[in-house]
Amino acid sequence: MNSRTTELPKLAAYTTLRLGGPARRFVSAVTGEELVAAVREADAAGEPVLLLGGGSNLVVGDAGFDGTLVEVANTGWRRDDDGAGHVVEVQAGQNWDAFVAALVEAGLGGLECLSGIPGSVGATPIQNVGAYGCEVAESIVSVELYDRGTREVRTLKADELGFAYRTSVLKGTDTGVVLSVRFEIREDGLSAPIRYAELARTLGVEIGARVPAAEAREAVLKLRRGKGMVLDPADHDTWSAGSFFTNPIVPSAEAEAVLARITDAVGTDVPQYPADGGVKLSAAWLIERAGFAKGYPGPGNRVSLSTKHTLALTNRGDATTEDLLALAREVRDGVQERFGVRLHPEPLLINCVI
Repeated sequence: MNSRTTELPKLAAYTTLRLGGPARRFVSAVTGEELVAAVREADAAGEPVLLLGGGSNLVVGDAGFDGTLVEVANTGWRRDDDGAGHVVEVQAGQNWDAFVAALVEAGLGGLECLSGIPGSVGATPIQNVGAYGCEVAESIVSVELYDRGTREVRTLKADELGFAYRTSVLKGTDTGVVLSVRFEIREDGLSAPIRYAELARTLGVEIGARVPAAEAREAVLKLRRGKGMVLDPADHDTWSAGSFFTNPIVPSAEAEAVLARITDAVGTDVPQYPADGGVKLSAAWLIERAGFAKGYPGPGNRVSLSTKHTLALTNRGDATTEDLLALAREVRDGVQERFGVRLHPEPLLINCVI
């Protein structure tokens, strides 16, 4: 194995929240083969493994991680027309937004509405990353992964990945180590159909329209920057894990009662969206109407809700993970108390709980 093993500073240096204690061991794998070898070696030694991509979806406890941190550092992508459509294969450690930018620059469309999302390509199928009316599930053809149970490399097609809202069969388990992802792309240079009302208004088009991919990307980045959702080291509103809570889905059998309860509490109609098995509500809308405004502070003002977007919990510069979790608990419990709706965290929590 040629991967690099080094002493690790705190995981705060590797996460977008800039929070988290040390790991016991750090390995950087720059090829898929090195990644497989690093995980196999740790498994053989009975060592816990934490895979690190862009660090944008991790909340790591102040005590850190008592095991081997494997940095997924294999990068690059190539076109692969297999006769079933126009396909690109992308290495798991490739920076996601750099890949999307390169596609758009090459006149290729399909993923531009997912511009500006931090993190690596390998993380996107795990939680079915989505934004502005698009999800990666719509474009993924297959995922190559290392199965830690069978100790084999295998390929899962899209219909085997169990995609649903912000989840897949890969989420909540560390059995499958993503090595690369194959996406279907559009060669006409146009975007995927614009489905999100705010994005359509920004572009000045009707829902369902397609526009040049570069225009869609520019509009998405503008919207994300306005919400503090594009990484900027100088802007503490971007020191976050993105949206901290998923939009709750209320089962169909409970929806009428839940919606009536919320309407009675706030005296206005509740934004709602169709979802498999129920109704999707806006976590941000619920948080705001439960009394948590943009910029709402946590312990010692060391953390707060973003001043631009209530769904992001942010490190204001000298926070601890426990500070952040205390604020997350306060928001979650406040929404539960006011509306009877429980919010669930979107990031992966490592050695910590809310």
